[in-house]
Amino acid sequence: MSRASQPGANNIPPIPITSILESPGFDHSAVKTHAAGPQGALPITPEMLLTQPSGNLFGLSQDAGMGWEPQRLLDPEFLILSTHGGVRAADGTPIALGFHTGHWEVGLLVSEAAGELRAQHCIPFAGACTDPCDGRTQGTEGMLDSLPYRNDAAIVLRRLMRSLPTRKGVLGVATCDKGLPAMMMALASSGKVPSILIPGGVTLLPDEGEDAGKVQTIGARFAQKQITLEYAADIGCRACASPGGGCQFLGTAATAQVVGEALGLSLPHTALAPSGQPIWLDAAQRSARAIVRMTQTAMGTDAILTAASIKNAMVLHAAFGGSTNLLLHLPAIAHAAGLPRPTAADWAEINRRTPRLVDALPNGPRYFATVQVFLAGGVPEVMLHLRRAGLLDTSVKTVAGTTLDECLNWWQDSLRRRELKEQLLTQDGIDADDVIMSPDVARSRGLTSTVCFPSGNLAPEGSVIKSTAIDPSLIDEAGVYRHRGPARVFITESAAIDAIKNGAVLEGDVMVLICGGPLGAGMQEIYQITAALKALPHCKHVAVLTDARFSGVSTGACIGHISPEALAGGPIGCIQEGDTIEIVIDRNALAGSVDLVGESGEIFSREEGSRRLAARSPRPDLAPHPALPNDTRLWAALVQASGGVWGGCVYDTDMILARLAPPTSKPERSDT
Repeated sequence: MSRASQPGANNIPPIPITSILESPGFDHSAVKTHAAGPQGALPITPEMLLTQPSGNLFGLSQDAGMGWEPQRLLDPEFLILSTHGGVRAADGTPIALGFHTGHWEVGLLVSEAAGELRAQHCIPFAGACTDPCDGRTQGTEGMLDSLPYRNDAAIVLRRLMRSLPTRKGVLGVATCDKGLPAMMMALASSGKVPSILIPGGVTLLPDEGEDAGKVQTIGARFAQKQITLEYAADIGCRACASPGGGCQFLGTAATAQVVGEALGLSLPHTALAPSGQPIWLDAAQRSARAIVRMTQTAMGTDAILTAASIKNAMVLHAAFGGSTNLLLHLPAIAHAAGLPRPTAADWAEINRRTPRLVDALPNGPRYFATVQVFLAGGVPEVMLHLRRAGLLDTSVKTVAGTTLDECLNWWQDSLRRRELKEQLLTQDGIDADDVIMSPDVARSRGLTSTVCFPSGNLAPEGSVIKSTAIDPSLIDEAGVYRHRGPARVFITESAAIDAIKNGAVLEGDVMVLICGGPLGAGMQEIYQITAALKALPHCKHVAVLTDARFSGVSTGACIGHISPEALAGGPIGCIQEGDTIEIVIDRNALAGSVDLVGESGEIFSREEGSRRLAARSPRPDLAPHPALPNDTRLWAALVQASGGVWGGCVYDTDMILARLAPPTSKPERSDT
């Protein structure tokens, strides 16, 4: 059934052309051509008139025109940027919906921060670049714009920052999968100008029902006759239990909030706060005070973002067991700050020595929600364990105006820490120490490091798997997952999802979804596939290989980011239906391989697989998505010239200009 044929879709009465051309009874005599204008005078001096650029002077006129008190027009100016979407009435009811809950309430944070800045005798300015929802675009052509949007939004946000030349500092408010990384990329470029990130928090769990990750599988479960239409309608209605905030699982949105705080860009214990609640609003007030203090102490963003803070963020990513999408976003943030981009080898090294300490959706074993992680202590609680283990550089500075060490000392003895843990126990019956554990306790409960980077003859430049997502029953006593099975090749996501829903994917199969990388589909996220697989009774015995990427809530033996991608000549584009593929993942050593080891019933070595792949031609049906926008094609070409997937899918101006320059010329270096 199409949306147009669903109940209620065609209940709008016919609209007469007369009501479009003119509103009946409109009073045209009310139209005016002049107004008195603001009362008062600009606080300007002869020196200002002689030395200030005209833009600064005209800016004062516009500020007065918008209603700011003329006598306060020379107060210091601060910019608040957000990803706000939708239009809310004063009581919070929707006038126009946003794309997702993650940006629906962030306007409240903007208002709270602005009010505090005004109280501090500053002038707040506000602008927005709204963001899409990866959950809404799963399985649709909208996904072709998802990752490219991040780069475009970062450019827009940076341009907005520079378009207020008199700004003393910038507050960035964002929540979700692409808007939050884009905001961090923009803030990272601030240099000597102070900036602070206010994370938009998370939505609440329904009293009874499913979280926003599981609920995205209702279509696949209904197709498999596991749930009724009535159940799907009821449970789908209640999954987002509060109107604002990112999803309740440790996906890209929540992981990005954790990383923002770990970088020192956010105040301590602000990531994962419950959207809409007083403790969430309080963070905006304190962030506004903090940005003023940063200007008073001349602390710029470049004092916060350093090679050490990037490394700390990687350690926190590993300790939380965060989304693999941050392998794309953190290098992009580092690049925007003018810092070296972490490599796959850097990620692998940090994951080998950093224990996972957090039990959260979707990793388990008990699957606590992100708001429960917040009450258990969130980022600073995890940092206390990591500090004791000697895994953090606590000498780094934070936007609180102190070192990380001083922030953790405060947290350890804070009333906030004690009372929130008590609230978690009283409200949900959950011991905070079961959510965030010491390394010894985590090890005893079977928590393993998250990210592994398999290579092999099908992924000569690497790939990634969230190894914690593999069903524990498939791991042998040595901590190794092994799977060998026939390839089921799909060029489009729609063909793959149809095969799953129609029962054409069998136990032991290896689903190979190609043409999903940057050149093929903008490096689409294929949570729809992994979520649908979860509905199969034999799902744990099906593996997935793709040159696309996965959602942070994906589970199963899913290997993504396979490089080179099929359309860039990668050997994954030479796989034929029925080829035998072998996957080996060592969850203890965090090492793995993905190889062609057989064809037409014959089994051979990995080395022989390499030779046969080299002798093959790419599949004749390889093609970009038929609806791939030109905007995304351009994005793919630019990121390919800038270091590709493992470089964070950024625009590196110097690398691009070097590619475009004639052989005899040497392009000048430019600011990033």
